[in-house]
Amino acid sequence: MRKAFLTTVVCAIAAGAAIADTTVQSCNRSVTFDAPPERAISNDVNLTEMMLVLGLADRMVGYTGISGWKTLDEEMRAGVEELPELSAQYPTKEVLVGADADFFFAGWNYGMKVGGEVTPETLEPFGIQVYELTESCSHIMDREKAGIDVMYADLTNLGAIFGVEDRAAELVESYRADLAAFTDRLEAGEPLRVFVYDSGEDTPFTAGRYAMPTALIEAAGGVNILDDFEKSWATVTWEEVVDRNPEVIVIIDYGEVTAAQKREFILSNPALAGLAAVKNDRFVTLEYVEATPGPRNIQAIKTLAEAFWAE
Repeated sequence: MRKAFLTTVVCAIAAGAAIADTTVQSCNRSVTFDAPPERAISNDVNLTEMMLVLGLADRMVGYTGISGWKTLDEEMRAGVEELPELSAQYPTKEVLVGADADFFFAGWNYGMKVGGEVTPETLEPFGIQVYELTESCSHIMDREKAGIDVMYADLTNLGAIFGVEDRAAELVESYRADLAAFTDRLEAGEPLRVFVYDSGEDTPFTAGRYAMPTALIEAAGGVNILDDFEKSWATVTWEEVVDRNPEVIVIIDYGEVTAAQKREFILSNPALAGLAAVKNDRFVTLEYVEATPGPRNIQAIKTLAEAFWAE
């Protein structure tokens, strides 16, 4: 009888452990967590905001990759005021290991580089599990065109990883409802041709098929002129931009070159004078944190739609 009882207890404990495990899809990997992380690090401003809106600041030991390129707004500064920035740009493996991290929320070209020193494989021996930003998966695997659902998926997966599924579900539902209420009222006409200008003068760095702005632009009633460009964020030629003649130019605002300076460069470039967007002076600015996957994507869609259809 005692043996049977012990067997039952052991089985119950094993079953409980199995139930406690959480498995999520991270790009082309299935990642299993046997307990919620307690010493997490996020890279980049948009990924860090995802952690904050889920109320996970107390599960974090710091963040990386923000001040080296961007300026935190007041809301963001308040959210991370008690957390150290462990690296101004991409972290090294030593930084993550030195912080005794058990979790790294990053992405490809959002804190990790293909073939670089910081990857899920290089961090695994140190007990650091990685969840990859879904938008960035196009750098290592085939993906469908970017959609707003990739942001919802990340929030849902983070909710599962950290055991805050209800909070994540409520957030996603509120975003869906907010967006639906807005787009239901939107009386858009023929989709406007839109070019995303991130940076670069000799050649422009822009958003392709797999980058979040493509989804934001479509939700707002436009079409990214480079939505057939099989890249996420990458460089094209100005000739390609001229050939596709955008009616609106979206400027991504971050870094040392201001949005006003980027706009002035385009307006003063004779090669771009014939663009419909330039002729009609149709520009709209998105902050970096709005244009990349994160909680501010819904407001970004509203900003774009209001600029597209102001007339």
